[in-house]
Amino acid sequence: MSVPTRGRETTIEAMPTPITMDTARTAVVVVDMQNDFCSKGGTFDRAGVDLSMVRETIAPTQKVVLTARKAGIGIVYLKMGFQPDLSDLGQEDSPNRVRHLLFGVGQPNLAPDGREGRFLIRDSWNTDVIEELRPEAGDVVLYKNRFSGFYRTDLDDILQRLGIRTLIFTGCTTSVCVDSTIRDAMFRDYKCVLLADCAGEPIGSDTARSNHEASLLVIQTLFGWVCRSDRFLVALERCMEPASVSGA
Repeated sequence: MSVPTRGRETTIEAMPTPITMDTARTAVVVVDMQNDFCSKGGTFDRAGVDLSMVRETIAPTQKVVLTARKAGIGIVYLKMGFQPDLSDLGQEDSPNRVRHLLFGVGQPNLAPDGREGRFLIRDSWNTDVIEELRPEAGDVVLYKNRFSGFYRTDLDDILQRLGIRTLIFTGCTTSVCVDSTIRDAMFRDYKCVLLADCAGEPIGSDTARSNHEASLLVIQTLFGWVCRSDRFLVALERCMEPASVSGA
């Protein structure tokens, strides 16, 4: 993702208030849309997690990424993945290590195409971004080993170097990695917009008020802004319209 030289301002109709963004200082962040969390044969599927909430986000996220690229907005992909020796998983009794081991991190599996892999291990089918959202040349792709994309990664340095101030969030899961990254971004004074239909959360999906809905409320109240992807797309299309030329 190169340093943009010139952008255009546009306003997104969001909650709790409209927010104006400069396309040259904005990036779309795609959180953990990888095979282990989104595809049959991945970590979530093996653990019996219902993938439908995550799968439903793929189509609207595709539109967002495609339109953002046309508008000159950079795309950042975050992927959850650990070293093969699990040296970055945490100490023996750390919650990060204990909880991920319960999900089978490091255990062998066969990808749908027959390739051998290991759950949540870097540079395998498991941690590849799903085919529908595959990164392109020039996109930023970063591994993380904690829920937040800012924890011991180069994310903040990259965004600062590029002059990015507004982050448009998509991905999974809403209440865990997306929420954690938004909070850390807000602490660093980024303006965060979560696209509600581009984020999914299996935890609490069967409760009267889902964790997804609860996270949307907290984010729009304290940590940033929330809207659906169609409103973001309208804002982008508006700023991509040719500038009017005044007559003589």
